Amino acid sequence: MKNITRHHGTLEIIRREKNSVNGNPRYYIYVGGVNCYTSPDSSLAYEVPNYIGKNVVVTIGIHYGRATLDSIELIL
Repeated sequence: MKNITRHHGTLEIIRREKNSVNGNPRYYIYVGGVNCYTSPDSSLAYEVPNYIGKNVVVTIGIHYGRATLDSIELIL
């Protein structure tokens, strides 16, 4: 993953994407003015619904030309 940046804000799910080939969920999300996708077959996709409407810090990088979620952390 390249060009990793850090953003904070309220997490919103824009839409749920088709499942990966292996049946794992994928999402298109919005945080801190930036839209990004979850990686295919990533455990982060299972965590995303737990953070809807909460303040989070995320790191987002470019993976195969798409903004992709790298990590997510709750702000207390």
